[in-house]
Amino acid sequence: MIKNRAQKLRHLLQQYGFDAALLTDQSSLRYFCGFTGSDGALLVSTESTVFLTDSRYTSQAQQEVTADRIIQHRGKTEGIAILLGEARARVVGYDADSLSCASFDELRKNCPGDCEWRSLPKAFKGLRGIKEPAEIATMKQAARIATEAFEEIRPQIVPGAVERELALALEFAMRRRGADEKSFPFIVASGERGALPHGVASDRRLRDGELVTFDFGARWQGYCSDETVTLALGNVTTQLREVYETVFQAQQLALAAIRPGVSLKEIDETARSYIGGRGFGDYFGHGLGHGVGLEVHEFPVVSPRSEDIAEEGMVFTVEPGIYIPELGGVRLEDTILVTAAGYERLTSIPKDFSAILA
Repeated sequence: MIKNRAQKLRHLLQQYGFDAALLTDQSSLRYFCGFTGSDGALLVSTESTVFLTDSRYTSQAQQEVTADRIIQHRGKTEGIAILLGEARARVVGYDADSLSCASFDELRKNCPGDCEWRSLPKAFKGLRGIKEPAEIATMKQAARIATEAFEEIRPQIVPGAVERELALALEFAMRRRGADEKSFPFIVASGERGALPHGVASDRRLRDGELVTFDFGARWQGYCSDETVTLALGNVTTQLREVYETVFQAQQLALAAIRPGVSLKEIDETARSYIGGRGFGDYFGHGLGHGVGLEVHEFPVVSPRSEDIAEEGMVFTVEPGIYIPELGGVRLEDTILVTAAGYERLTSIPKDFSAILA
């Protein structure tokens, strides 16, 4: 499987006129050669793949890495420079989203002078955008762990509970079920804090008659889950109920629009236009969704600016929201897989209002 991934990358390099690609971020290393450590480099040329690491990870690399050569270096930049010289690579691609300016400057200063450094094309991100069956199975398990953990702590979500303590309880419940770690810092935002799309858990206590939003995910065997639920604590106001129902219907409409060949911009617009038509357009500012995989935010992006088309095998979130300052907010998020017939939900917590009463 990893050899096939490297071969797809080679085809891309040839298509765009690159002699080699240098990959250094953890997600790309895991995807293209299997390495799970925190420091390494992979040089993929049109003829071979070479993995470089230091003495801390040599034994681990020999057990995990699929590559033509595994080399232990004394200095990372020096090792890369030697390899580029051996490969006679003139046009070298790099991932501009993951390589720091300082590292890039060091590479340009120390590598062969005739190297031309180019940012890898957008199609590079797309290589990881279509998920393989093994990846999908892993992501389903990550979502299952997160769901079971949330259902375990759900009885604790009552007036008087502290946001931060609920987030900690949720993380512990995931760990007990085998999660590697949480996918990202959990969002627990109750009452007026629900108007903060990224309201990381605070010391605020939950209160009766308000909404509370949980955005959470588990990482299992490197792959992430991502789901958001908004719960009602007792009887909420008619206004909050209207906000909730608007977000729920917007999500349902967006989900129904998903199928291969539909533009991601159109899927975003389906939800956005419904929310706008209900009078809440000014309170939905972020994109409708994002890809999920080895990273919790990856290709593709589902937004008004997206230029991509839904393809079978893509995995992304659908998460409309309404955030009203001083009142609160609602976000509902599911991670879905694009299928030939439409979509399949990888997350599973019900979102209709009758199911979210805490």
